[in-house]
Amino acid sequence: MKHFRNLSNLHSSLGLPPPEHPMISLLKCDATLHASGSLSIVEHTSDFYLIGFKKVKSGTMMYGKTKYDHAQGNMFFVSPRQIVALNEMEIDGDGFLIYFHEDFLIGHLLRSEIRKYSFFEYETSEALHLAPKEEELVWDLFLKMDMEYRNNQDEYSRDIILSHLDSMLKYSRRFYKRQFINRAVLTGKTVSKFNEVLNDYFEKGLVRKKGFPTVTYMASQLGLSPRYLSDLLKQETGKTAIDHIHLFLISDAKNLITAGDQSISEIAYQLGFENLPYFSKLFKKEVGISPNEFRIKLNNN
Repeated sequence: MKHFRNLSNLHSSLGLPPPEHPMISLLKCDATLHASGSLSIVEHTSDFYLIGFKKVKSGTMMYGKTKYDHAQGNMFFVSPRQIVALNEMEIDGDGFLIYFHEDFLIGHLLRSEIRKYSFFEYETSEALHLAPKEEELVWDLFLKMDMEYRNNQDEYSRDIILSHLDSMLKYSRRFYKRQFINRAVLTGKTVSKFNEVLNDYFEKGLVRKKGFPTVTYMASQLGLSPRYLSDLLKQETGKTAIDHIHLFLISDAKNLITAGDQSISEIAYQLGFENLPYFSKLFKKEVGISPNEFRIKLNNN
């Protein structure tokens, strides 16, 4: 698979002129961006973050393992070394692409902050759907960055561009939170569906064959990416996907301990724990006392 380490090669593959800066590229996407009016590039990875806004008129885009062909105005976010492909993608109206190398952030607070933005690991089906006023705000920030990018760059240019980029990411996180709230109203509580999958997993005895379910497994069963699932559950309940898995396991453990016919190690193994100390530590974290102390307390009541 092709891997791009510099912007010049990436631009060349897209049929675009050379970038203004070796570490960052701002592209306004319209019919004049490319001679054919569309963008195509084979499946590839790169050392760049990518932020985009588009309304797809035709063609498809893929990142991760999901195709995107939706016509609404959406933002998407791609982290370095994530798989991306464009297939004759034609933009309906204006859109933009922002490529920036991870090293462009060195020495700036955003270098550590950007890792907190989990939407860089969402799938295309989890793109950010912007309301009209949100779209105006995002475009305003892009145009401010673009103006600084096109001017004669000096020692202040990088900080100014990164300041606007930081604002764009902060607003995007706020807009995603709004989208999570709206999504919960439209599709029902994710936590209910999550618990249904967990129940099914245990009832089918998969825990003995595969161990306790992972966030990746749960997300795949719900048609979501792991990070999106955790963020959605966090919005709904205040707890992440792994928190809910742990709570489910501990609830089952308490029931099995109450039954009283298995040792603590047997219960841990039955629930998919290969490491008894880890099970005991997790149990104490959630319940406040160890499994043995919980059993003793039950017997004394």
